[in-house]
Amino acid sequence: MKQTIWFALLSLLLMASCGDNKPTVPEPEPIDTIPMMVMQIQKCAKLYTAEYHVHKIVTHDDQMKLKGSFLQKEFNITLPVGQRKIAIPMDATLKASIDFSQFTKKNVKRHGDKIEIILPDPVVELTSSKINHAEIKKQVSILRSNFSDAEMASYENQGRAAIVNDIPRMGILPMAQASATKTLVPMIVAMGYAEENITITFRKEFTLRDLPKLFDSKSFAR
Repeated sequence: MKQTIWFALLSLLLMASCGDNKPTVPEPEPIDTIPMMVMQIQKCAKLYTAEYHVHKIVTHDDQMKLKGSFLQKEFNITLPVGQRKIAIPMDATLKASIDFSQFTKKNVKRHGDKIEIILPDPVVELTSSKINHAEIKKQVSILRSNFSDAEMASYENQGRAAIVNDIPRMGILPMAQASATKTLVPMIVAMGYAEENITITFRKEFTLRDLPKLFDSKSFAR
């Protein structure tokens, strides 16, 4: 009789225990938003991010000189035939763009709730340049010939080259980064990230040495 009661109590305990154990529902895995983010950013294609207007005055000052050697001594004599001076006002437009067509998940770093977007390297183009011929100032001695078209073209190229060399000091690359940030941050916020947890940056701080890789040399010949 005692054995029967013991088995009955054991059965009740087992039933109560099973009743308390609800089926375990697996928690849904977090959605990986990176592929969707990459796809959305790729749609930006070539994004013009900054435009810079430059006004530069190209100057040239020359004198006729006679160079040579006499009795094993070098000489460099300025001839008294007058000087030539010229000041050429030049206006140019530079544009920076970022091509997102090759943007991949390698450009995205996520650390918990924080996300970092590493922008593709920017490209800078000299989209236009022109000389204000009406404001060119020249001073040519009566004994000297006027500036030729070939010389004028050479001075224009020198001015364009000087503008290109000044690009790292113009702030056009930080402008490009700021503009890209304004475009991308709202897109990433819409995917659930807090704005304060989003960082948009280039892979490095670019310097004058990097310029040949960033500048579109084809635009220089336009």
